[in-house]
Amino acid sequence: MRWQKNAWVDSNTYYVDENGIYVYSSWKKIKDAWYHFGDNGKAAKEVWQNIDKKWYYFNEEGHMLTGWILDDMYFCAEDGHMLTGWQRLLPPKQYSYEKSERTPTPSTTFNDDDKNWYYFGSNGKKFVPKDLDGAYGERKVDGVRYCFTESGALHVGWANVKGTGKGSASITDYKYYNKDGTVRTGWYSIEPPDDILENYEHEVEWFYFDTAGVPYASKDNSIYAKDIKKINGKSYLFNHRGNPVYGLQKVYTGTSGKYTAYYFGTEKQSNMQKGKIKLEGVDGNSSMYYFQESTGRGYTGVKDGHLYYMGKLQKSDKDSKYLIVSIPHDSGNGFTNYVVNSSGKITKNGKVKDGDKVEYRTDANGILTHINGSNEGVGGEYTHPQEPDFRDFN
Repeated sequence: MRWQKNAWVDSNTYYVDENGIYVYSSWKKIKDAWYHFGDNGKAAKEVWQNIDKKWYYFNEEGHMLTGWILDDMYFCAEDGHMLTGWQRLLPPKQYSYEKSERTPTPSTTFNDDDKNWYYFGSNGKKFVPKDLDGAYGERKVDGVRYCFTESGALHVGWANVKGTGKGSASITDYKYYNKDGTVRTGWYSIEPPDDILENYEHEVEWFYFDTAGVPYASKDNSIYAKDIKKINGKSYLFNHRGNPVYGLQKVYTGTSGKYTAYYFGTEKQSNMQKGKIKLEGVDGNSSMYYFQESTGRGYTGVKDGHLYYMGKLQKSDKDSKYLIVSIPHDSGNGFTNYVVNSSGKITKNGKVKDGDKVEYRTDANGILTHINGSNEGVGGEYTHPQEPDFRDFN
C-alpha cells in the first residue's frame, strides 16, 4: 500500500503522508482538522489523549475538538488543549464552533460583558451544582466559597441558595457574592434582595454575614437573648430581616415566654448599651433605666437605693407621694412588694404615708411589712410595675 499518498487506509484508522509513509507519534492537519496518531500509527478517536503533558479530545472522526465539548462540560483552547481552573468564557450558546465564525463580525461581536467565569477541576470537568434546591449552588475553591448557576457560570450579587419561593423566602435563604464571586462575610451595607425588598424600611440596609456567608437574623418576629452576637467587641441583635435592631427592645430570655429589656442605642449605633441611661418614651416623657454592666440586661430589683423593673425606674406620681410596687418572682409565683417615692427611691426601715394618708412600714431591704399598722395582705399583689416602652421593629 506504499503507492498511496495523503490518504486514509484501513477504514480511516491510519494515514499515509505525501511520501506514502504511515504517520505515527505526531500531529497531522488534514484538510481543516487536526489529528493525532499514536506510536502504533492509529488515529486517536473518541478519546482523551495526554500529549506533551496536555490533554486533548478527539471525536469519533478523530478531529481534535476546541471550545465547549462533551455536553458543554469541558472546554478546549484554540490549540485544543483542555483548560482547568478559573476561565472567563462565552457561554456555550454564544460560543461559535466553526472556525469561519470564530472571528466576530459587526453583527456577532461579543464584549467581555458577555463572558462568564467558570471553574474547571483538575480533570477538566466544569463544576455544575448537583441536587439544586433552586437556581444556584455553592462550592469552595482554595478554601473560599463561590456561587454557581445551574449551567456552571459564576454568580455575583444576591443568590437564594436554598431555592425557597418568593412568598416564603427569608433573608437567611440568601447569600451575597462579591464582584469577584467570593462570598461576602462580615458587615455590608447593600440593597436587600429584590424578591423580599418590600419587607424593608430603607433602600439600603446593614447586614452581617457569618464566615459561611449566612446573614445573622432571628428565626421569627421575636428576638432572643441567646442570639446576641459579639462583633469586634460590641454586642448586636438582628431581627428576622437581618438588620441590627436599635432602641429599647423586648428580648425573650427562653422558651417560656419570659422577656426583659435591652437597649441597643440609636439607629446609628445599633449595639448594646449598658449602665444608667435616660430614655424618652412613646408619650414623649423621659424615664431613667439601668442596664447591667455585665450583660446589658434590664435590671430588676434595687440598685443604689432605687427600684427597677426590666431596667425601668419605678416611681409613684407626685400626688400619690408613695406607691407599693409588686415585683413578680422569677418563678412566676408570688411578689415582693416595695414602697417607692416619686423619684423611684425605696423606703428602708421607714414609716411613710401616701397622698391618701395610708401608712406604710418597710424593713431594712425596703420591703413592705405593714399597712396602717397591720401586716395582713402585705404579700399580695398591688401595683404591677411599669414595663419599658419597647420599640416595635416589626
